Amino acid sequence: MNLSVYFKKFFNNNQSSGILLIFCVLVSLLIANSSAGESFQHFLDHEIGVNLFHLKYPISIWINDGLMAIFFLLVGLEIKREMVEGELSSFKNASLPIFAAIGGMAIPAIIYSAFNAGTPYANGWGIPMATDIAFSLAIISMLGSKIPNSIKIFLAALAIVDDLGAILVIAIFYTEQIHWTYLLLSFGVTALLFLLNYLKVTKIIFYIIPGLFLWYFLHHSGIHATIAGVLLAFSIPTNASHVEISPLEKLEHTLHFPVSFLIMPIFALTNTNIAFNKGMVEGLTSTLGLGIIGGLIIGKLIGINLFSFIAIKLKLSTLPQNSSWTQMIGVGFLAGIGFTMSIFIALLSFKGEIEIQDQAKFAILIASFLAAFLGYMILNIGSKKKEVIEN
Repeated sequence: MNLSVYFKKFFNNNQSSGILLIFCVLVSLLIANSSAGESFQHFLDHEIGVNLFHLKYPISIWINDGLMAIFFLLVGLEIKREMVEGELSSFKNASLPIFAAIGGMAIPAIIYSAFNAGTPYANGWGIPMATDIAFSLAIISMLGSKIPNSIKIFLAALAIVDDLGAILVIAIFYTEQIHWTYLLLSFGVTALLFLLNYLKVTKIIFYIIPGLFLWYFLHHSGIHATIAGVLLAFSIPTNASHVEISPLEKLEHTLHFPVSFLIMPIFALTNTNIAFNKGMVEGLTSTLGLGIIGGLIIGKLIGINLFSFIAIKLKLSTLPQNSSWTQMIGVGFLAGIGFTMSIFIALLSFKGEIEIQDQAKFAILIASFLAAFLGYMILNIGSKKKEVIEN
């Protein structure tokens, strides 16, 4: 089955942007642990915007809730396109990321709870459930054509479902208050977007304007606003024709470069500013650190592959095209890159407890780097073995 040209272009862009992303991570860590660290944090905490309509937020919020909604929009567009005409167009292919994501959320939470039940850290069970979609896709994209596109699509779909699950967990268990009026308005705007699709409206502007309102209402409802990007993406019209370029494809093409070379690097630069201290290192051997590291690395690997194996054995799903279980193991490790969403949940889990937050952040950072390294190495070695067998 032919994959979309736009999907290949997306990952070709990320192959080079992945290096930029890692560079931004290192720069951010250097800044945070230098004399400029405090000034940089003050900059991120500086509020910009207008008080009118309550649109004045710290720069960090504009980046994590605003710019990243655009990233989720692009990935959502790719997922929808593959559901219409690509790797996810059959139920067996489309169902696998869902089963994998469920396992990838449940097993890490169980592992964390096994370490921390009855301790002051028990509330952090949601920390290892999340996959950082931006970093995981950047790492796998650095492998380029060594990895079949079906595996990259699988990881993207898995990460989307995983992040949506994490957002639901935050909304249900970690949000102090849901503002139901704003949530109902969000439902109304979502219904309008899909009505426009049903009426075959093709002008992108008629989707973008309601999409901005959707972001605003979701943000004020208490639910993580990046979900607005996914909902908007799934309302954009597309078609299975390879002759006529659809509105979805046009929007994809417009977003590729700014997302890969502007939004993702800014995201990395502003979210890795973790200042190291002695307590962080000691926290790695605490039940908190072991629960986070065990959940993200072992839990994600076991959960994703176990649930995938069961779904395939029950003939509910099939392995991604031209893939192997070795590559699935590599994806299982890459999904352990929890990073930003995990840190976000850690902050919600331990509000006001700075020392515990710092220990959780460091454990997440270590686990994410280990997961990225192991995933990259296994996928790289697995691709070389496959080349030898084929030759």
